[in-house]
Amino acid sequence: MTEADKNFINTCKEILDHGYSSKGTGVRTRWEDGSEANYISIVGVTNKYDVAKEFPMITLRNNTNTVKRAIDEILWIWQKKSNKVSELNSHIWDQWADENGTIGKAYGYQLAKKYSFKTKEGIKVMDQVDYVLYLLKNDPASRRIMTNLFNHEELKDMRLEPCAYGTQWLVKEGKLHLILNQRSQDMLAANGWNTMQYAALLHMFAKVSGLEVGTLTHNIGDCHIYDRHIPLIEKLLSSKSMDVSPQLIINNPTKNFYEFKVEDFEIQGYDYNKDVKLGKIPVAI
Repeated sequence: MTEADKNFINTCKEILDHGYSSKGTGVRTRWEDGSEANYISIVGVTNKYDVAKEFPMITLRNNTNTVKRAIDEILWIWQKKSNKVSELNSHIWDQWADENGTIGKAYGYQLAKKYSFKTKEGIKVMDQVDYVLYLLKNDPASRRIMTNLFNHEELKDMRLEPCAYGTQWLVKEGKLHLILNQRSQDMLAANGWNTMQYAALLHMFAKVSGLEVGTLTHNIGDCHIYDRHIPLIEKLLSSKSMDVSPQLIINNPTKNFYEFKVEDFEIQGYDYNKDVKLGKIPVAI
């Protein structure tokens, strides 16, 4: 059983046993047939992963191909700094696209905005990604290496307000640690996805900064399971996990974050429960 399995199982059990119901609260989310997508949720979840020890992949279901799509999205947001769905290889954002084929002023758009940052050498103009990379190399002791996508001034111009909205990067004894803050998470559709992609981003930033990989701490505000996902979650919880320790290999010696490609990433030591077949997972929008 991986750390990702343990965290997923414990969190899902907590939600099923002690979660709050959204029924009667006027939820925004809808199923494809137009009916309310209600859920049960818990408040304030923190899951931690020792990424140096193990890449966080759930083995209760098949994530073999999912990991590449998750990494592709994180590169779309953090490297391409894009909001154009045509520049993303998967179609996970198609339903949110506007008439111009973008998701508005969300995610990559926010990371591409330039600001005047105070540094030890004076004021430097750069975007949030480049500021993080600059500080990791030039001021690694800083406790202010942070990003924020939840720009209140431009929320009205976003097709969807950011779910994973904030990061903090901390260097301790040569290891890079990442804290990810997320306002809301769908456990079935997004939990494994987000932990894999931000663990991969941690690997990339550590590599280009000459640091070792440390921990990923994932803070979730509203952690939920949708009503139509409950039977699928219960199926996963009754299934056997695999005794493996996945590792992420980056087959690219570059020290330039902007040179990584999806095909550079390889997972070794991963296996999954091949008896579990979830079928098409309904997605609430």
